[in-house]
Amino acid sequence: MKKAVIPGSFDPATLGHRDIIERAAAIFDEVHAVVMVNAEKMNSGLFTPDERLCILESLTRDIPNVKCAVCTGLASDYTKANGVEFIVKGARNATDFDYEHSLYEIMKHFHRGIETVILPADPSLSYVSSTYARERIRYGCDLLDVADEETAALIKKLYSEKKK
Repeated sequence: MKKAVIPGSFDPATLGHRDIIERAAAIFDEVHAVVMVNAEKMNSGLFTPDERLCILESLTRDIPNVKCAVCTGLASDYTKANGVEFIVKGARNATDFDYEHSLYEIMKHFHRGIETVILPADPSLSYVSSTYARERIRYGCDLLDVADEETAALIKKLYSEKKK
């Protein structure tokens, strides 16, 4: 069984993330979409790790071979603990690719047996980022270019609860 992990901050997960997850799910038997928690940035995100997980689960609810989780440790430790052989990352542009390539080199020091697969973003979604999504959320904009209808409603609900 070929397993892959897609690690990310997912603050929040977007249609761009879903595209990469869905494409990875077509390649691998099992895909773990994992909210990575950076202890230094724990309080700087728009959503808590549990809220991010909830959004990610909503966004991927209809992809049967996807498991969502939160990881407070290293991605390399997660891969070892879960028998994962591949890391999948998305790249919207050359800057993203260069960044992901540098992470690939670092990962090889932690886990020699892991391989990284970098998928290019769908051109129709290349403008969608978590930063873009957060700005739209903060200003109360429509979110249907960021998430499906059910997930967009969940994001708005979670954000409105924060403002109370």
